[in-house]
Amino acid sequence: MGEPSRGTTPVESPPEGRLDSWKEIAAYLNRDVATAQRWEKREGMPVHRHVHDKRGSVYAFGPELVAWLESRRQGLGEEEVVQKFEAPEEAEAAPRRKTVLQARGWLAVAGVVVVVLFAVAYFISRGRTGKEARPKIRSLAVLPLKNLSGDPTQDYLADGMTEALIGRLSLIHDLRVISHTSVMRFKNPQLSVPEIATTLGVDAIVEGSVMREGDRIRLTAQLIRGSTDAHLWSETYDRELRDVFTLQSDLAQSVAEKVEVTVTGEEHERLTAVRPVAPEVYESYLKGRFALNKSNSKSEIEASIPNFDEAIKKDATFAPAYVGLALAYTELGTISVGAPPGMTRPKVVSAARKALELDPNLTDAHVLLAIVLQEQWHWADAETEYRRALALNPNSADAHAGLAMWLLCEGRTEEAVAWSRRGRALEPLAPSGADIGGILFQSRRYDESIHELHSVLAVQPNNASALFDLGFVLIANNQPQDAVAVLEKAISVSNRSPGVIGVLIRAYAHAGRRSDALRLLAELQNRRKAGYVPAGAFVNAYLGLGENDQAFLSLEQAYQEQSNILQFLKVHPFFDPIRGDPRFADLMRRVGLG
Repeated sequence: MGEPSRGTTPVESPPEGRLDSWKEIAAYLNRDVATAQRWEKREGMPVHRHVHDKRGSVYAFGPELVAWLESRRQGLGEEEVVQKFEAPEEAEAAPRRKTVLQARGWLAVAGVVVVVLFAVAYFISRGRTGKEARPKIRSLAVLPLKNLSGDPTQDYLADGMTEALIGRLSLIHDLRVISHTSVMRFKNPQLSVPEIATTLGVDAIVEGSVMREGDRIRLTAQLIRGSTDAHLWSETYDRELRDVFTLQSDLAQSVAEKVEVTVTGEEHERLTAVRPVAPEVYESYLKGRFALNKSNSKSEIEASIPNFDEAIKKDATFAPAYVGLALAYTELGTISVGAPPGMTRPKVVSAARKALELDPNLTDAHVLLAIVLQEQWHWADAETEYRRALALNPNSADAHAGLAMWLLCEGRTEEAVAWSRRGRALEPLAPSGADIGGILFQSRRYDESIHELHSVLAVQPNNASALFDLGFVLIANNQPQDAVAVLEKAISVSNRSPGVIGVLIRAYAHAGRRSDALRLLAELQNRRKAGYVPAGAFVNAYLGLGENDQAFLSLEQAYQEQSNILQFLKVHPFFDPIRGDPRFADLMRRVGLG
C-alpha cells in the first residue's frame, strides 16, 4: 500500500473550523486536489461527507489529517515511502532533468537506460518478494472501541458498537473473527497490539473509538497487522445516530475489502443490510445488552429486561430487541440462576420466533430457539436451527457450543469434542474450556476433562461452571474428597445454587460423609417448600445416596418439568447405576433418546 512521504506535512495550522472543500484540504496538505482525492480513495485518509449530500460535499479536520499522516509513516520504512510518493520538489525538478538528459550524448543516455532498467527490474522483483512475504489476513479481532465522549455513562454505546461490528464481520466465512466475550478482556489493555494478537491467535487487530455529540456519532477505526504493528488502513465515519446500521455496514465492508477476503453474494447482501432506527430505540436496546453482558446474578439479569421491553414498546418491528429479551430469559433459566423452565422457555421461544419473523437472518435468535427446542427434546428441529445459525454465521461461538452439546446428547461424543474445540478457537479467553471439559467428562475421558477444567480455573478461579463440572468428574474419577473441596467453593460462588448442592450431596455420600449429605438434602427439601428447586438437584442427590426408587420419583418430576438433566440420559456417567432398570429405558424412549 502506498504511503505519503515524510515530507508531506501541513504548511500551517487549520482554521478554527473545518476544512470545507477539496481545495482547502489539498492546500493544507501542500498537495494538489487530485493527490488529496487519491489518498482519500486509496489510502483511507479521513475525509468526511455530509450525510445525504452529494459526494462533492466534503470536509476534514486538520488534527485528524495529522494523526493519519503520522500513522502512515509508522507503517512503512523511509525507502518504501519514497518509492510510492514523489515530493513536490522532485516533480518540479523533472523538466530540468529532462533537459540535462537531452544534452548528453547517446553513450550517456544508453548508460542511464541500462541503470534504469536494472533499477526497474530490482524494484519489480523487490515488490513481488514483498507481496509474497506479506501473509494474507485470515483472522482478526475487534478490540473494544474507546468511548471518547468524556462521559462514562456512554460506555454502553462504545460496547454496543464493538459487538455490532464483530457481528457484521462474523458473517464472512473466509474470515475467523474472535468473539465479543474474549475481546472485552482488552477494554483497557496493558499489552501491545502484537501481544494481544498473539494471545488471541489472530493476524490483525481492529481498534478505534466512538464519540457522540447529540444525535450524531463519529467512529474512527484502524486496521493493524498483528505481527508487525503496521497500520494498514484507517477511516473516520460520521453519521446520524438513526443511520448507525449504515455506519456499521460501511465499516465492516471496508475492513473486508482491506483484508482481501472472499465475500459471497449472499454474505454481501447480509453485510450491507441496513435499516434506519430511532435513536431512543437503539439506546434502550444497547442499555439492555450492556446490563446483560455485565450480569452476574438473577437481579442483574432481570434488570436488563425493562430496557428491551422499552425498545419494543417504542418500535415493535426492531428485531434485535426481541433477541435481547430471549437471551435474558435464557440466562434466567440456567442452572446457576434456576428459574422455573415453565416460566422462562415460553418467553424465549416467543421472543426468538418474533425476531426471526422480522429478520430470518438473526444468528443469535436461531441459536436461542435451538437451545429451547433441545431442552424440550425436539431433537431434529434443534439441529436444524443450529445448522442454520452456522450457515449464517460461521464465527458464532454460541452456535458451535450448542451443536457440540446436541451431538453429545445424541451420543456422538467425538464430533461433540471437535465442534467444541472449534468454538474455543473463536473465543479463546472465554470459559469455553468448561464446555469442553464437561463434554470430555461425559465421554468418560476423565483425565483430559480434569486437565481442561484446571486450565480454565487457573485463569478464572471462581468460574462456577468449571468448578461444577470439575466436581462431577472428580466424583466419577473416584476422587470424592477432592470433589468436596471443589464443590464447596462452587456453592459459595454460585449463591448456593440448588444444582450444585445436589452434586455436593453426592460427593459427601461417596466420601463417606452421609450425615453431611443428609443435612444438605434437608436444606433442598426446605427450600422447595418456599419456592422452586429443580428436580435435577434431587436426582443427583438420591443417586449419590443410593436411593434409586427416590431417584426415579425425582426423574419423573424432572420429566414433567422437562428438566435440563434429561438431555444427557444417553451419556452421563451418573446414570450408570440405573441403566439396567426398565424404568430408565422407558424414560429414554419418552425423551426421544431410546
